[in-house]
Amino acid sequence: MKTLIGGLAVLAALANSGALAEGWPAVGGDKGSQRYAQAAEITPANVKNLVPVWTYHTGAMSAPAEAVGRSKFEATPILIKDKLVLCTQFNVVIAIDPATGAEKWRYDPKIDFKQHPANAFICRGVAYWRDDAAPSGADCAERIFAATNDRRVIALDFETGAPCKAFGDQGQVTVDPGTTLAWPGESQISSAPAVARDVVIVGSSIADNVAVRAPHGVVHAFDARTGALRWTFDPIPRGADASALGWKGAGAPIEGHANVWAPMSVDDGRGLVFLPTSSPSPDFFGGHRPGDNRWSDSVVALDAQTGVLKWAFQTVHHDVWDYDLPAAPLLATISKDGAPRDVVIQPTKTGLIFTLDRDTGEPVYPVEERPVPQDGAPGEVLSPTQPFPVAPSPLAASSIRPEDAYGLTPFDRGACRKAIAAAKNEGIFTPPSTQGTIVFPFTGGGANWGGAAFDPHTHRLYVNTSSALHLIKLIPRAETDNDWHSVPNGEQAPMRGAPYAMSRQVLIGPLGLPCNPPPWGLLHAVDMDSGKTVWSSVLGTTEELAPLGLALRTGTPNFGGPLATGGGLVFIAAAMDDYLRAFDMATGKELWQGKLPAGGQAGPMSYVYKGRQYVVIAAGGHSEINSKRGDAVVAFALPRPGEPGPSLASRILARPGGRFMLTAGAGVLALALAIGALVGFLRRRAR
Repeated sequence: MKTLIGGLAVLAALANSGALAEGWPAVGGDKGSQRYAQAAEITPANVKNLVPVWTYHTGAMSAPAEAVGRSKFEATPILIKDKLVLCTQFNVVIAIDPATGAEKWRYDPKIDFKQHPANAFICRGVAYWRDDAAPSGADCAERIFAATNDRRVIALDFETGAPCKAFGDQGQVTVDPGTTLAWPGESQISSAPAVARDVVIVGSSIADNVAVRAPHGVVHAFDARTGALRWTFDPIPRGADASALGWKGAGAPIEGHANVWAPMSVDDGRGLVFLPTSSPSPDFFGGHRPGDNRWSDSVVALDAQTGVLKWAFQTVHHDVWDYDLPAAPLLATISKDGAPRDVVIQPTKTGLIFTLDRDTGEPVYPVEERPVPQDGAPGEVLSPTQPFPVAPSPLAASSIRPEDAYGLTPFDRGACRKAIAAAKNEGIFTPPSTQGTIVFPFTGGGANWGGAAFDPHTHRLYVNTSSALHLIKLIPRAETDNDWHSVPNGEQAPMRGAPYAMSRQVLIGPLGLPCNPPPWGLLHAVDMDSGKTVWSSVLGTTEELAPLGLALRTGTPNFGGPLATGGGLVFIAAAMDDYLRAFDMATGKELWQGKLPAGGQAGPMSYVYKGRQYVVIAAGGHSEINSKRGDAVVAFALPRPGEPGPSLASRILARPGGRFMLTAGAGVLALALAIGALVGFLRRRAR
């Protein structure tokens, strides 16, 4: 009897944690952002049979062409009961049938396409809330919360999509940026709201490198029923305690940002919300803000109902590299010293993984303060050390020599070698300089907003990383102006109020490939009980990058996260070649590829509905990597009896090496035709 009762208790605990749920109730799978689906119908043995079973088009492509060009379809849908709910790049909220993709309702907040949002038009998802005080079936007893590019928080009735008029002003509240914006889109909200204990919490996404005095990165929390403001939290201290928190300037900080643009996570049992904060303004010069600058670049745990700080842990001191925290803090339970340990796992742009105790913020794997390069630009005051966890090992390369330069030919390899040799380059945390500094991983590298996935049964973490080089150059103010400028493969930002402007370029060779050697994209599996990396697999091909569309398996920089499933598979798109992939969770072997109608720079999700497992992903492209734009939401599933399976051609393309053979053959043919045409031309000229 004790065994039975104990087993039932375990099952109840798993059910309460969401591990046995067949839905996907939050953008991150659960509120702790584990991105794990218990669904197990699709396995390594049958994944080759996956076919697209429905495609829904959101209508986003009807927006003005300029807005579409500056958009990123990064949404992950949620599944609640009989509705799959998502948002478009332009904040249209849509509910569709999980089995057919048929639209059930839509709500258009009618954002202004001319607002020019700083970080493009984005909406990463929506949130769900049930009012336990409302009678079942009452209007807005169940709500969808969405946040917009123009800083509104909107409450919609889950059943109908109609605004909940008791929330704020007729269903919405506008988040006050706290300052006059340089332009309407300087501040926006890009990630889904977090909902905890009847409180709706939102961060903000703010334009980088405009000025020293910039919008504050204040987090806002609203009453889920009324929309009344409950609390705010500014990661930068504004009063007398600033010096004690590592702001050593002559007075209180004048800087802005340290905002929370990435997804947040919630522990309802503890009543905590976990924030991944960003860097202070501007990103690449901190001479006006000496000290560690806490609580920027930190994992911050707040009381969800009051906003009171419970603990915080800083991952980068005095950030001048744009190494802010880009991903949701992942809440998991691992085994440490023979006992279960509730932890927060934080992926970072540096490729380092920090593992923190969920109650105290203390490192579970020790963190060492190690000396880092100094000799910053005149006026800079750097931290002499930076924190490095002893485990897991870094997941991204961070050093390069000129002789390591990559290229398909001596010509482009030589150009990359010259560019690397000309820059200041002392490894990770080399400070920006007037000479030009190699920042490696680049500011979009390591792990990014797609975060990680965690298997609660094996305690393995799955996370994708990108690898490329940024050349960061500080330009003395006397040599430039206070405007924005385009530069090859990058931008020049003004950093008004600082003694320098900043130029940021991705180092790319003449043939369009990164100057650092591949792989440029990897998917990793890490055993979080031991801290050891189990495998790393290449993610993506050069199909959209290399001449003639040659699909070399080099990996590519990637945006979008992984999905772990109970069937033993990791699904991920993210790469620049428009494919959804499946990897064996045990070995890292790539087993399947499914072609998408546009760029898949979003996080996939999975669920079981009416006995069938679906894998769903948004495919709409990404402005930063210029992947193909679109407005598709695609669902894959195994064919039912009597339904057609994958065609022979799609089976060939679904094999990891199949597309290389086809594109290599096409490339050789095209090259042969080009050579033939050139020879014919020369012969005609010789006559």
